[in-house]
Parts: sequence; structure tokens; C-alpha cells
Amino acid sequence: MNSKPSFSALLPLVFFLALFIGTGAVLTANGTKMAFYQLSAAVAILPAIAFSLLLGKLRGGQRLDKQLGVFISGVGDGNIITMCLIYLLAGAFASVATAIGGVSSTVNLGLDLVPPAFVLPGLFLIGAFVSTAMGTSMGTIAAIAPIAVGVGEQTTIGLPLLMGAVLGGAMFGDNLSMISDTTIAATRTQGCEMKDKFRVNLYIALPAAVLAVAGFALLGADGAVTVSGDYSVIKALPYMVILGMAVAGVNVFVVLACGIVFTGAVGLLTMPEYSLIGFSQDIFNGFKGMQEIMVLSMLIGGLGELIRVQGGIKWLLGRIDALTARSRSDNQARTGELSIAGLVSVADACTANNTVAIILSGGLAKEIADKNGIDPRRSASILDIFSCVFQGIMPYAAQVLLAGSIAGISPLEVVGGNYYCFILAVVGLLAIMTGRPRIKS
Repeated sequence: MNSKPSFSALLPLVFFLALFIGTGAVLTANGTKMAFYQLSAAVAILPAIAFSLLLGKLRGGQRLDKQLGVFISGVGDGNIITMCLIYLLAGAFASVATAIGGVSSTVNLGLDLVPPAFVLPGLFLIGAFVSTAMGTSMGTIAAIAPIAVGVGEQTTIGLPLLMGAVLGGAMFGDNLSMISDTTIAATRTQGCEMKDKFRVNLYIALPAAVLAVAGFALLGADGAVTVSGDYSVIKALPYMVILGMAVAGVNVFVVLACGIVFTGAVGLLTMPEYSLIGFSQDIFNGFKGMQEIMVLSMLIGGLGELIRVQGGIKWLLGRIDALTARSRSDNQARTGELSIAGLVSVADACTANNTVAIILSGGLAKEIADKNGIDPRRSASILDIFSCVFQGIMPYAAQVLLAGSIAGISPLEVVGGNYYCFILAVVGLLAIMTGRPRIKS
């Protein structure tokens, strides 16, 4: 397969975004209700895939079966399959917890202990804490998002804000956690220690988090409980258990699997009408609720692999490398850092996977850092920060899709409520422009 640098390889991705977002925008302008639900992203991406296959034929003369092999290898990528398994387990856990009344009990217990005005910053902080401990934003969203949905049903706080707070907190931990895939990839490609990268990263991420908490506190200040309900501590116990396991750093698959089993056991013990057949049906209903985002994630993985093999990523890397080479000597470090930020951002936009984006761009980022005298601790931090920024604001990113699916809202609405990632982008750019934090040898 031809892998020469090619701008045209990126056109299918542009076409997909224009079709999906453009259709929603036009329908919104025409007054259509639920405009962004009218065209499923899983359907909107199909013409883009066909476009990419056609480009491969026209540019490289490649046979269709070879191109389909590339596409299928992207669909079956280990990261994609991992996401899909998390989708299934998350859907099953949320379905069973809802069926036994676990979500409503957890929400009512929380609202009884925490005033609604503090719910938004509280969800953000819990998400940040759990994600930092677990090292996975996906597992964090799977665990906390159902609680946020329950809060939305019983308060005046909108679901986009609630899901944005959860997503922002999850991305904070994904960016900083010592066991996160992004941290491991960033430090390995740049050649620095994780603890050193953590210190530099924290100086940038912590101010952004403080600003986000203040913003969520202001946005949630008028929150009020519209429906107050009773709760059962026993039915809320499964959430306490999985959050405890998450904080202890237990593997996300173990956390969710144990959560499903424990929640089902609570239902069987406390509800005479609940049966093993009902339990199994609830698990399957949870699976069915995740079908759309599973299909979309796999199709995005396939399209991303086609773009990579056809030279789209290589073209982007070449343009950024050329930009850095033309920079003046008096601002080489700043230009180099901006180039690294742009490099990993566009790689993430093309792959919809922040870990893969870091791996793809890490080698060139290291070269840029060496050429421009950039400390590897800063280059690793910039790689991780901007990959997580874009992973939290792209409507087709796995984390955004999962949050939107659990809440039953458009991924664009979730993105609109994720203030943390937008704030982190601004703080990250300011850190680059000012050269802060200063790093001692």
C-alpha cells in the first residue's frame, strides 16, 4: 500500500465531519428538534470510508481486497477492541444498576449529603480522583456517568453540564495518572521519567483544574432538587464498591465485571421479584444500548488506519517538521513546542485515540525537541496534554461517545459542557508562550 505523504488521504475525515456536523447544523437552523440525532454518526462515516477506499484505488492503484484488509486491521486494533469491551461492560453495569434502583439510591444519597450547588464541581473532582487512580478515562466515565444522569433527572442542572464535568475530570486523570497509557507512551517516546513528567504536567493541569472547578461551581450555583426521593444504602453499595476498587487502582475490566456481579447479587437479595433471568436480560439490554458507539468506534478505527497507510499522518508530520525547520533561532523552543502541540493534536483528530496519537507522533516530537533544545519533560507533558485536550473535545472520540450514550444526549452537547479541556488548552498554550514552568536541570 502506498504510504507516501498525501494530503488527499485526510479528505475522507474532513468529509465525515462536514457531513455529520453540517447536517445537524442545517437541521438546527431549520428548527428540527433533536437535530444532531437525525443522522447517526455511524451512518455518516460510511460515505467517508467509501471515499477513502476510492482514493486508495485512484492514487495507488491498490486492489480493493488489500484496502479492505487495511480497514479491517484498523477495526480489529487492540485499542479499539479494548474500548468496545469497556462499552459492553459499562452498558451492562449501568443497565443492571438502574434496574435494581441502584442509580436512584446513589443519587438520592448523594443529594442528601451534598447540596446541588456543589454537585458539578464534586463530579469533576471525583472523576479526576478516580481517573488518576485507575489510569483510564473510559473506566471512570463508565463508573460515574450513570450517577450524573440520575442527578440530571432529579435536579435543575442540565445533562450536558453534568456529563461535561464527568468527562473533564476523567481527562484530568487520564493526562496525569502514572499508570495511564498516555503517560507511559509520552515518557517512553521522549525519554524521561514518569515522576518528572508528572511534576511538569501538574504545574499546567492543576491551574486549569482549579479554574474548571470554579467555573462549575458558578454554573451549578442555582441548582435545585426538583424530585427528592428515598434511598437504600444497600442498593447504593455497588457504586461505593466499584469506586473504592477504582481508587485502589484495580484493572478497569475487573472493576466493571465485579460491579455487574455485585449489583446483580444485591438485586437478587433485596428484591423478591428479581430473578437470574431478569438479571441476564438487564445485562443484554445494556449490551444493546452500546451497539451504536461500538459500531462507530470500529469504523473510525478502520478509517483511521486507511488514512495512516495512505500517507495522511505522514503528510501532517512532514508539514509540521518543515514549519519547525523554518523557525527563527531566537524563538526555536517556543515554535518547537507549538509544533509538538499541533502535531499530536492533528494526529489525535485523525485517529480518535490519544495513546495512538502519542505513539504516532512521539518519534518526530522527540526530533523536534532535540533540534530546538526542548527539555524532554516538557515535550512529554505537551504531548500528553494536547492529546487529552483533543480527545475530550472531538465529538467522535471514544470518551465523548461513551458519555453521550450513557446520558442519551448528542456527543456535541457533551463536548459543549467539557469546559476543563478547553481551559487546559488555553493554559497549555500560555505555558508554551511564557516558557513556564521553568525546569531546573
